Amino acid sequence: MRPRFLLSLLLLGLAGLGKGRCFEFVIDGEWEDEQAPGLREVRTRHERAAVLTSEEQEDFEAIRGDDITVKSYKVESRITSRFAHTTVRSSVVNSGSKAQTIGFNVQIPKRAFITNFTMNVNGITFMGSVKEKTVARNLYAQARAKGKAAGIVRANSQEMETFKTEVHVPPGSNIEFELHYQEMMQRRLGSYQHTLHLQPGRLVPHFQVDVYIYEPNGIALLETSNDLGQKFANLVTMTKSPEKAHVVFKPNLQQQRKCDNCTQSAIDGALTVKYDVKRDSNAGELQVSDGHFVHFFAPSNMSPLPKNIVFVIDVSGSMWGVKMKQTVEAMRAILDDLAFDDQFSIIDFNHNVRCWSEDLVPGSSIQIADAKKYIENIKPSGGTNINEALMKAIQILLRASSQGLIDPRSVSMIILVSDGDPTVGEIKLSAIQKNVKKVMRDDFSLFSLGIGFDVDYDFLERMAMENRGIAQRIFANHDAAEQLRTFYRQVSNPLLRKIAVQFPEDSVSDVTQNQFDKYFGGSELVVAGKVKPSDSDTLTSFTTASGALLDITLETEVDTSELDEALAKQQHSFTGFARQMWAYMSIKQMMGERTLAPTAAKKRKITQRILALATEHQFVTPLTALLVESEDSTERLLADSPKDPKQGCCSGSGMGGGSRLLPPVKMVYQPPPWVQMSTPAPPSHAIKGPEEWALPSRVNLVDNDPHFIVHLPRSNMDVCFNIDSQPGHILNLVSDRGAGVAVNGRLISGKKPVNGRDKTYFGLISVHYRPAGISVAVGTDGVALADGVNRHNFTWAATAEIVQDGVRISIVKDSQVTVSIGGEIQVMVLLHRVWKKHPVNVDFLGVYLPNDNRYSPRVHGLIGQFSREPEVHISNIHDGADPLKMEATMEVKGNKLQVTRGWQKDYRRDKRRGSDIYCWFVHNSGKGFIDGHFGAYIVPDLDAFLSLEERSPPQ
Repeated sequence: MRPRFLLSLLLLGLAGLGKGRCFEFVIDGEWEDEQAPGLREVRTRHERAAVLTSEEQEDFEAIRGDDITVKSYKVESRITSRFAHTTVRSSVVNSGSKAQTIGFNVQIPKRAFITNFTMNVNGITFMGSVKEKTVARNLYAQARAKGKAAGIVRANSQEMETFKTEVHVPPGSNIEFELHYQEMMQRRLGSYQHTLHLQPGRLVPHFQVDVYIYEPNGIALLETSNDLGQKFANLVTMTKSPEKAHVVFKPNLQQQRKCDNCTQSAIDGALTVKYDVKRDSNAGELQVSDGHFVHFFAPSNMSPLPKNIVFVIDVSGSMWGVKMKQTVEAMRAILDDLAFDDQFSIIDFNHNVRCWSEDLVPGSSIQIADAKKYIENIKPSGGTNINEALMKAIQILLRASSQGLIDPRSVSMIILVSDGDPTVGEIKLSAIQKNVKKVMRDDFSLFSLGIGFDVDYDFLERMAMENRGIAQRIFANHDAAEQLRTFYRQVSNPLLRKIAVQFPEDSVSDVTQNQFDKYFGGSELVVAGKVKPSDSDTLTSFTTASGALLDITLETEVDTSELDEALAKQQHSFTGFARQMWAYMSIKQMMGERTLAPTAAKKRKITQRILALATEHQFVTPLTALLVESEDSTERLLADSPKDPKQGCCSGSGMGGGSRLLPPVKMVYQPPPWVQMSTPAPPSHAIKGPEEWALPSRVNLVDNDPHFIVHLPRSNMDVCFNIDSQPGHILNLVSDRGAGVAVNGRLISGKKPVNGRDKTYFGLISVHYRPAGISVAVGTDGVALADGVNRHNFTWAATAEIVQDGVRISIVKDSQVTVSIGGEIQVMVLLHRVWKKHPVNVDFLGVYLPNDNRYSPRVHGLIGQFSREPEVHISNIHDGADPLKMEATMEVKGNKLQVTRGWQKDYRRDKRRGSDIYCWFVHNSGKGFIDGHFGAYIVPDLDAFLSLEERSPPQ
């Protein structure tokens, strides 16, 4: 008797829009006759594999049926720094009296790479290994020629991709399956989503799902949801610490039942874990582990860039009905989302091309209402002229640009929505692709949305990737409108352009794409690579970008051994995540590069690189296969992944933060003049980071309680005074109406009085530049830049440099901020951190202003007035009450003052101990040394100028 064993393995995916893949294995095996002596040995192996605990045995017996019994179904995901390793295990018994087919289903994300599959059939183990596809097929063919195995591969293009295993086995057989896959979490609309589709098919004595998350910077958001039904709503438990989370779903047998007395399982659906991470700064998060680095960049609190959008909508006959209805519904919502400073137009096409407007128009309510009426009246008919429609869209953008109607800092994009291949005009796909590439400018992007499966998605994807955009498939079902709206939300909030992430020369190698055309809010840019051996124990990255009104340089530094030490202490972290993530990103990127390869030779070269990386890291890709072999290699199965030309090249490329799936490329734009960059800039070369302000030897400063120290260069003398004001008061330090600059500081107090007196410090320093309408507020918790319309926030957690309208802000991590205005006036603000549990002291700021600041003649303020140095004479120096402090008489501004010789601190070079500055101390809040009473320097708000300066200053 020689029954046939059938194992059908179908690999499809979840949420992406890439290529479906399915594998079918046919295994021929021999079962000995029941009277044959070898059968007893097989049964013995099976019995050992089927051992259960006593409690599980009771459950097992309770649900044991006449056909198939699932003993266990376990899913475990370990997510470390946005990279997930998922294992699905199931143990099944043929509890019937006859040979039969046993099925097992689970769904995996399309973007995931399978890394291994093993199975055990009655003690015979089959192990998987990833090999080059031709090698795997040859080995498989050899086994098949011996009559030991046979297999076929078929394509599938369903939305939900399924891993399906079916084994035809004799009664009493025990089968165990174990599947491993890995994927990088993509941030979309502000969070990461990890979805597990659960389909045990039967009641299970031991059913459990565990999701472990470890994020070194901390977890900011953690939520779960499921579509399993209301009865499971409260069965998912979450435990969370600052950096770790554990999600458990473990329903017992009774909870799994469809009804109280049912024998069927109610579990058939998705469990989703949604989370986001804490971000200390907009500079990004740099992690180093296992000799590899990953840099995550997801800034927020930035003003969006204006958009110029041309919507190109297919209205051919195939769009009739639901497709057109859903498209119109989505466009109504998309048009409502446009801002007034956005510009747009609409093109609809079939065999002809029509424009709602030949020019870009602003997103005003009148224009939006008119555009809605236009699209609502569209009646689909005719053929599909994609080439002419795209040429017309590009012409609209080019004309607006040549006429100076496009803001150079805005984002220009074409969004194409189509459901079919071209049938009119130019129908050759390669020619259309070439035409679009030829006329598209480097600062325009093309986003392609393919509706349904009739469209050649591979063509749309190539065209988008080649023109700084992405493609996405829209499934033609009841929620197609929501799919369109969701896609638009992902690209509707551009925050930065021309982003480059670079590193010091010779510190890294094999860097993935490190230059990006744009960054969309809610997404994330990721760069990975290898860390070169070095004597240094730190790695630094430099990120440059252009925003709506500003240019920024951000610096991030990390200890190269810190994360590995932390991972070693984490029981459930995914060891080696950085190495696997780098390989995963590199392969995805090279698959896109391979699609766009201009020559066959170039394509072969890229193919070899993909094969080498995929086999080294054990990823099943379109170019590799999983060969599953018995222990003696006499029986082999082949897991293949053929290319479906309608499905695209890269198995669901996704958003990627607005990046292209291309290798690192030379910059196609001119960096701002303040960026010092290698020429040309390969991935391993770096720009120069923010330069520290060269510390002038002599400054006027306000530090500690707050102590004012004024340096008088002509007299080569330092004069000190305190201001005894109240917490909450705002003191003017510099008021220069001529230069349009005001520097003010808000006072804060300590936690409690000392000797009955409140100590006061500066807790917030504001530098206001009126000609540009810019205010920089430096606080102990961060730095804010406001221009009257927009506000950008930066923390102390990273070194950064921001330039806008002549104002340059340099932040040195956890240390100081320097604000430079037109190269004429500089203000340094020093951060003082104190022990959080200190009973009295609080964090505060010190202010340092160079003597050579170039103010106008109208300058005044507690510090500004001394840009005109007064005549000061010191006489009658004698011992004071304190033998360590001399006393003297100071003649200044017609006043004779009794002063004391003491010292104060300059903390610029040594923040902990400071440098001693000896000065003559003026008592009574500087009375007689400053103009007027100190109360005249209290202003109503942080951007205020003094009224005091309107009178003629003393001569």
